Amino acid sequence: MPDQQDSPHLPQLPPGFRFGVATAAYQVEGAGDVEGRGPSVWDTFAARAGMPTAPGAAADHYHRFEEDVDLLGRLGVQAYRFSVSWSRVQPTGRGAVNAAGLDHYDRLVDSLLEAGVDPVVTLFHGDLPQGLEDDGGWLNRETVARFGEYASLVGERLADRVHSWVPVDEPNVVAFLGYGTGSHAPGRRLMFDAVPVAHHLLLGHGVATSALRAAGADNVGCANHHAPMWPASDDAADVGATKLFDALWNGFFTEPMLLGRYPIDLEVLVEDVLAPGDLSIIRQPLDFYGVSYYAPMRIGAAPEEAETPFQPVPLLGYPTTDLGWPVVPVALREWLITFRARYRAALPPLCVTAAGAAYADPIDEAGHVDDQRRIDYLDGHLRAVAAAAARGVDVRGLFVWSLLDGFDGAQGDGTPFGLVHVDRDCRRRTPKASFDWYRQVIAAQMNSIG
Repeated sequence: MPDQQDSPHLPQLPPGFRFGVATAAYQVEGAGDVEGRGPSVWDTFAARAGMPTAPGAAADHYHRFEEDVDLLGRLGVQAYRFSVSWSRVQPTGRGAVNAAGLDHYDRLVDSLLEAGVDPVVTLFHGDLPQGLEDDGGWLNRETVARFGEYASLVGERLADRVHSWVPVDEPNVVAFLGYGTGSHAPGRRLMFDAVPVAHHLLLGHGVATSALRAAGADNVGCANHHAPMWPASDDAADVGATKLFDALWNGFFTEPMLLGRYPIDLEVLVEDVLAPGDLSIIRQPLDFYGVSYYAPMRIGAAPEEAETPFQPVPLLGYPTTDLGWPVVPVALREWLITFRARYRAALPPLCVTAAGAAYADPIDEAGHVDDQRRIDYLDGHLRAVAAAAARGVDVRGLFVWSLLDGFDGAQGDGTPFGLVHVDRDCRRRTPKASFDWYRQVIAAQMNSIG
């Protein structure tokens, strides 16, 4: 592999640009039934779906975090975005703290700081305690209050050392895939009746942001999943369906956070759950806006008898990941530039809080994993970020999804995203070719501004 430090084609990213990697607790921690952790909705969902590997195994990051911090040090990243398992801190989502669980994150934070890696803590990454789900989950407004209490507990313990925070990861994914279509945990299929979930998650973001700031946090942002929406054709029906889905998937979460309002065409959906003062709670000042990106979406009008007026349409003509997602780096550039133009002064500095690809490349007899497709994916998307920055977009970092192969959400264990291969039987770590490539890119960038 050519040395990236000597490559004339290295993306020219802004001075001070921060390179990171990200994980989610339920995907990498394992240790599902140890030291007081309670079950989460992903434990229940995975067991019910008969997935190949439950979150209880995952990558065993809980027991092997020191080894993984060493990997972060070798990689040279400036930051590591990980999530706290709410069920590990409060086994049922309410009440007394499980000391062993909070102590674990205290040790992880100290270990990261000793290695020169900034911890970026996500409070909620989809793994709601099952005890709260049994009481209605995010359909129940009371969950917002419980989330605020949880944010206070974690903030009071860690805010003296953790600089950056994300209260809620990808609320649209939780609301519309977890409660709308049922393809993610908790597996409810409510379709448009999942809109109250989206509102409560946004409220949770606002309440937790206030709680974190009260605990001393001084850099709080978000991590919203975004995708450019491309109509299936120029037909008015397809264009209209695309605009509606764009408002629901993208605008329904950006506008309350940034402008203190819901998209005008969707206001009717929240009128029964919107209480006085809610939008002021949601619209908290943000120190950064996190964009999590994987692929654009092509949308067409659905048949009249369909449950929704829009439907996804395959996006042809592009390479795909092993999940079938199209690889379109230019769409990330498009989103960043369009996003800046749309919100202008209301938009804080941007950070790409997740970008990555699922490729199941095997480990060979020599112990190597040649994942050139992942290298190509990341190279293209870093270049897209560099191009957006060159157009004046204030984007200050990117977190690769993900550090480790692990339990992968709705897909089980079969579609790894990691820069590091994790053996399913013994959990042995093997850095892939993409790990070395990313290390070289980071080193070259540091040298170019040093």
